Amino acid sequence: MPFHEKSAWIMTTALLGTSGMYFAVIVSLSNKLGQLAPPLLPLIVIYTVALIVIAVVGHLLIALFSPKDANAPLDERERLIHQRAGHWSGLVIGAGVIFSLALYLFTYNGHLLFYAVFASLIVSTIVEYACQIVLYRTR
Repeated sequence: MPFHEKSAWIMTTALLGTSGMYFAVIVSLSNKLGQLAPPLLPLIVIYTVALIVIAVVGHLLIALFSPKDANAPLDERERLIHQRAGHWSGLVIGAGVIFSLALYLFTYNGHLLFYAVFASLIVSTIVEYACQIVLYRTR
């Protein structure tokens, strides 16, 4: 398995895990408040730090086991994989932002707009890494 595919697996797992926990906390807080909880900076900081720590530790581990691959540049095939995955990711974030703005026009809820755009960012990044994994596997 190429280094960059391993990296995509780490990032997909990290994003799914930390994002799942983040939105579970938001749902829990919202249930306690009886309405959608406002975005909380400390919670976003915790999410970001947790994601960074998982990504750094994961990448350190795979780099320790294959140091040559860790420093190798992308070859032509890998560049195409990353370009194609980035293309799909861009389409997802574009659709997500348009959906978020339409949602706001119907609800006028700024908190919902924030979460919808934030989720669009997360989903588009997950799509990018998932596409990389699929393209590495099928090519």
